[in-house]
Amino acid sequence: MESKKQRIELMDAARGLSLILMVFYHFFYDLVVFAGAPRWIFHNVVFDPLQYFFAGLFILISGVSSNYSHSNVLRGLKTLGVALVITLVTTVMDMPIVFGILHLLGVCMLLYGLTQRLWAKLPAWVVPTLSVLGVLLTARLVNGYPSENPHLWMFGLVTPEFESADYFPLLPWMFVFLLGTWAGKYVREGRLPKWFYETRVPFLPAVGRKSLLIYIVHQPVLYGLTMLGIRLFAKG
Repeated sequence: MESKKQRIELMDAARGLSLILMVFYHFFYDLVVFAGAPRWIFHNVVFDPLQYFFAGLFILISGVSSNYSHSNVLRGLKTLGVALVITLVTTVMDMPIVFGILHLLGVCMLLYGLTQRLWAKLPAWVVPTLSVLGVLLTARLVNGYPSENPHLWMFGLVTPEFESADYFPLLPWMFVFLLGTWAGKYVREGRLPKWFYETRVPFLPAVGRKSLLIYIVHQPVLYGLTMLGIRLFAKG
């Protein structure tokens, strides 16, 4: 995360907007899975591409923020710890998240923290080129490529039996994160247009600054609201 003196409100706003849309997406998921709502409210021609766009934006900004972290290794370990707690809680809720967006970010932060000096020594064109090619070559794995090996789900290769209520494998998403780490150097050096640093947005930045907390609590809250709604309608 950016320090308080270096926070860029437009980045926090983008993070907040992507998080809000992610919460809505998960709420629609709960309505379909637990309340029997029609599947089209969860899967449709508008929401499906938007889901990947805003999730990608969230991951990209996390990569940018790696340039502001004192220790990406520690940041990654903390994020992975939270992710594992979410796995335990969602498993109890019968909607397990095996490798969701926090698992992905935690692994990316940890790997980047361990290799950060190596990336810094490469020519400036290498990381963006590798990132774009990586996304293009592995994007088909986003939806889970069929596999007979049950242990490759972290990379997007899953068996038909694999289930995860939220699923963001390393391929291709780690390349989006990596692209963010490259862009973050230019952001931190103040090399973007002046409006990028001075734009003020209401409400959304506050959401973006609390993104981890909101992500932790939103699914149990949504699940509780869904169950409450089912009971109320059943009584009615």
